Amino acid sequence: MERVTGYIGRKTIDAFTHLLNLFALIYRMLAQLYRRPPAGRVLIRRIIIQQLYFTAVQALPVLIPIALLVGSMVIFQFAKFSGQYDFSRVSVLLIVREIGPIITALLVILRSATAVTIEVSYMRVLNELEALEMAGLDTIRLVCVPRLVGITAAMLGLFVVFDLVSILGGYALIWAFTDLPMSNFLYQIAKAVTPADIGVGMIKAILFGNAITVTCLYRGLEMKRQIPDVPVATSRSAVESFLYCLVINVFISVLFYM
Repeated sequence: MERVTGYIGRKTIDAFTHLLNLFALIYRMLAQLYRRPPAGRVLIRRIIIQQLYFTAVQALPVLIPIALLVGSMVIFQFAKFSGQYDFSRVSVLLIVREIGPIITALLVILRSATAVTIEVSYMRVLNELEALEMAGLDTIRLVCVPRLVGITAAMLGLFVVFDLVSILGGYALIWAFTDLPMSNFLYQIAKAVTPADIGVGMIKAILFGNAITVTCLYRGLEMKRQIPDVPVATSRSAVESFLYCLVINVFISVLFYM
């Protein structure tokens, strides 16, 4: 019994320490954003644009079909029961509040979080981060901050695209290929969407972007000098990022809607 209690206690302390390290890392990145020193702005801006292009633009061919499928499925299922439910409100509730942020976060995790973890891990293993520090450069500002800004902005943009494609594209597919009653659907959607729904969705997207970026950067930065550990760190960062997104999603939903 003492062994079990001791094991649980050690795991709890390790988890709490890990969370503190994540908060310390994001604090250092936010402090760099607040200071905005003039040196190196061109390079940092270039890295942000590259991260935005990789995370947002190149993800659109994957995101748009998923959004169409999800939107048409949700609208189709609830349009069949339009006499029993306000299906426009239910569609907004599911897509804008819950499904949109989560699926967007999952896509960003699978494409960008894993890639950033691998990239930073190899920079650590191959001593590139140490070379930057020896050259007098701040690795937090040069490596971490551009990825935080790029992934968070991409997450926000992808969330907006997902919602628009899901609702408008799903409506178009249902209207074109089924005989379900879809009269005044767009008008009902416009009435159902509230500023709170849009604001909460954007808050979730921003917090998801921060959580994903900080987690994958931390797993890469803590990498040791062994290349076989890179896949392990990548897997841990993906699972951990998705877990944090789920926790944030539940917390924000309870905070705003309960």
